[in-house]
Amino acid sequence: MSRTIDQPRVPLVPASVMLGTLVRAAPPDRVTLGWLVGGLEGRSFGVVLLLLALLGLIPGVAILAGALLMVPASQMILARRAPIFTHRVAAIHLPTRRVVGLIERTVRLLRYFERFIRPRWPTPFESTKRVVGAAVILLGLCIMLVPIPFSNVVPAIVVALIAFAYLEEDGALLVATLGAALVLLAFLAVLVWQSVGLAHWLQAML
Repeated sequence: MSRTIDQPRVPLVPASVMLGTLVRAAPPDRVTLGWLVGGLEGRSFGVVLLLLALLGLIPGVAILAGALLMVPASQMILARRAPIFTHRVAAIHLPTRRVVGLIERTVRLLRYFERFIRPRWPTPFESTKRVVGAAVILLGLCIMLVPIPFSNVVPAIVVALIAFAYLEEDGALLVATLGAALVLLAFLAVLVWQSVGLAHWLQAML
């Protein structure tokens, strides 16, 4: 996503290449969350959203992933350069083997989608970041709060696609996924409203 219209466009390093470089520089035993975010530089928001969205597909941790999505999403609305965590959270040590394994699986996924996703339709960077943050907050709430079995799956997939589009600066895909998010949010709102109405009707009948 271009920062200004008149600046010459700098070729974008694919996210899979960036993450591969990060993995090769990982300390041998343990890494910290601060190291991970620092190594991603300006694209850390997209990677964090993607990883949390993938976690949001897992029923047992979907609620936690939805809650954690609120942190980077709210900071995107505030136009932060990168996710900001407290010193205590940033200093948490994680086993390098597990972190590298998760990143390597993400890299394989990215390499597949990078055949189709590429920089298109440059959009204003700061305003786009805020729109993405707002959409992710609403989708994260859906992952957390919608009381319907497997209701976490579709919002998590949409967040993952938004993260892909944001990472690869694909404005065309971003517009499409934000549109899909709007349709999904409207559908879930109607579904929840009808479910609440049905519950009240059943309660009155008993």
